[in-house]
Amino acid sequence: MIEPFRMLLTSAGRRAGLLDCFRSSAARIETALEIHACDLHPELSAACALADARFAAPPCTHADYIPTLLDYARDHGISLIVPTIDTELQPLADAREEFAAIGSYVHVSSPETIAIVRDKKRTMDVLAAAGVPVPRTATLQQFRLNGDGWDWPVFVKPVSGSASRGIACIQSRSELQDSYPEPMLVQQALKGDEYTVNLFVCDGGFMHPAVPHLRMSIRAGEVEKGRTVRRAEFETIARNLARALPGARGVMCFQLFDDPRLGPRVIEINARFGGGYPLADRAGARFAENVLRSAMKLPLTTRNCWQDGVTMLRYDHAIFV
Repeated sequence: MIEPFRMLLTSAGRRAGLLDCFRSSAARIETALEIHACDLHPELSAACALADARFAAPPCTHADYIPTLLDYARDHGISLIVPTIDTELQPLADAREEFAAIGSYVHVSSPETIAIVRDKKRTMDVLAAAGVPVPRTATLQQFRLNGDGWDWPVFVKPVSGSASRGIACIQSRSELQDSYPEPMLVQQALKGDEYTVNLFVCDGGFMHPAVPHLRMSIRAGEVEKGRTVRRAEFETIARNLARALPGARGVMCFQLFDDPRLGPRVIEINARFGGGYPLADRAGARFAENVLRSAMKLPLTTRNCWQDGVTMLRYDHAIFV
């Protein structure tokens, strides 16, 4: 009997759609796939319920997080680890060689890249230096010292936030709070349509064709309704963005606004599978398949025949345990 290829989806939560993408990708390359999943409370995770095996893991900020995953990967023959939330990227990037030593490929960019994308101010500085269009951005401290010349309203958001946490649109300086629970930045408010651009960067730095989608409706920071859109200028921005990040690797996504006055402006990067990735996969992207191929040391597939105009309409569904 042929042993299945075993992968681990960490912080699995509600990522049932991503789980399906990996299963369909494995079927295309005729690989028996066994998906393991972990979460803080796996009994309350839909993706864990749908996985072949599941277990409880400590928070990624806990000292036992990496040792727990290492022990599990070693004991269960895990060949691929795919993180799904921003806060676990840095510890996994730092421990990537430890996992490699036991035969586990961790789908994560270099620690240098993760350090950049986890700091939204630094992200804007790095992208601007590389010629990638970004909105005017300042730390809150910089803004308080020199806020002249800014147009109102502006956005205030955490330097290392995610999932739209802590974002506020303020109309005047008087609306700024005296203090915030974490470092904040101020960003020029943009208008126009918002897009997510999904991309895949191989270990050698080559970027495969990007797949953008229009974010038609958002819920809790994640696209609820979206439509793939082929835009040549977005492809150029994606390539310049990938080149600006030292050690970018695997699947990433970034958000941009197509401001009618300023043109496209990148607002943030997620160095992981985005919540809307299943739309790109359905349209013909083969990024999840390439993650499997990377871990299995198979040749990657390169294609630019993804379908424009594919619409995703999400709805709530229940898992009964």
